Amino acid sequence: MKKILFFSWLLLIMSLFAACNDDDQPEPDTEQDPEEFYGEAFDKMPDLNDMVIYEANERVFAANNSFKAITARLDKIKSLGVNVLWLMPVNKQGEEQAIGSPYCIQDYLETEPEYGTLDDLRELVAEAHKKEIAVILDWVANHTSWDNDWLKINKDWYTQDANGNVVPPAGTNWTDVADLNYNNRDMRAEMISAMKYWIREANVDGFRCDAADWIPTDFWRDATYELKNLQAGRNVLMLAEGTDPKNLQAGFDLDYSWNFCDVLEGLYQGSKSIADLYETHRTEFTLIPQAKQKLRFTTNHDRASENSPVQLFKGQQGALSAYVISTTLGGVPLIYSSQETGYQTAVNFFSHVAVNWDSNPDIFQAYQKIMEVYHASEALKTGVLETFADEKVVCFTRSIDNDNTLVIVNTRNSESSFSLPQTLASGTRKNLMNGTSVSMAGTMNLSPYQFYLLKKE
Repeated sequence: MKKILFFSWLLLIMSLFAACNDDDQPEPDTEQDPEEFYGEAFDKMPDLNDMVIYEANERVFAANNSFKAITARLDKIKSLGVNVLWLMPVNKQGEEQAIGSPYCIQDYLETEPEYGTLDDLRELVAEAHKKEIAVILDWVANHTSWDNDWLKINKDWYTQDANGNVVPPAGTNWTDVADLNYNNRDMRAEMISAMKYWIREANVDGFRCDAADWIPTDFWRDATYELKNLQAGRNVLMLAEGTDPKNLQAGFDLDYSWNFCDVLEGLYQGSKSIADLYETHRTEFTLIPQAKQKLRFTTNHDRASENSPVQLFKGQQGALSAYVISTTLGGVPLIYSSQETGYQTAVNFFSHVAVNWDSNPDIFQAYQKIMEVYHASEALKTGVLETFADEKVVCFTRSIDNDNTLVIVNTRNSESSFSLPQTLASGTRKNLMNGTSVSMAGTMNLSPYQFYLLKKE
């Protein structure tokens, strides 16, 4: 009898321990009534290896009602090979100490009136889904505006100094926002609840999370787990603005390639080498877990607020050639709204910028063609990479099965003579940009910033 009691108690203790040790994960919210969700779950979420993301800055589309303006331009956006639309923060913005930043959130559960209503956002999401485009929202979890109701009611939800004063994020000059305190469990729960709201009420498909590295990893673990298990059959995409691999381990699907973008800019500015670029590429992918991805870009709202790609990469052709490298070397390509027009100056996202979408149709068509080639080549998306050393010309192949695609880019604003590696210097290849045949002679003469995307005929 004593042995039976002993083993009964032992089994009870073991079962309790197993229940408590289940990675400390919260229970997924999977028992929701389908009627609690606005719209049906999107079932066309692209695979990470097929993904192309478009960042939509509402303020380049219209001074008012920009949700509707973006909806009207969805066909053009899709023509760039885009299958994920990232909307910069849609939430109502603060007014106290504000400077016009969309990353200054007054209310997590309301849309910014400048952009439109919840119904306008729902229409945008629904129309995007019809065109097989997922929609993710920019989410600001690190801080709020000074007139957010959270601060009025729950001061302990915010970081305070020794005198009990709420403070901006440490190490920044962001005086328009108040730093959130992630030691507070109630605030964490409310933040996750607010994220769930937009999935339920606007049928969005995930989030791009601002300043992800500044927020504790265990919060992201809980948030991504709950969001990805919110409804059976719903795919939720999570993009971290950061480079800490722990975020990917916590449940994010992809994160930023800040280092790669820095080195690519340096290459065109003359401070970095092609060898530096290849090394940075390999290092970034070595650091991330399997089945995760890196977001690759030549610009985004942060970069474009200082310089346009045309300025950074020494002209329209330079910007295109840099984009070819960024897109085809590896990772998930990003296009920032205005980039495809060849916009020549900085875009201040704190106020409306009137972009003329028809200003450079040849540049727009070039981006379209690059992305058409990209989607048509499985090698450019998933092929094995082989790089070749040169001081001026980026040259690499990506190969999968019988598809061997060769990328050659002159990174200089001058003519360059490029000696082809012996393994490439024979026969002809098809130029995927225009369908012509290119002789693979021993030497190629490239005009300033000329690039080739070539496939064996």
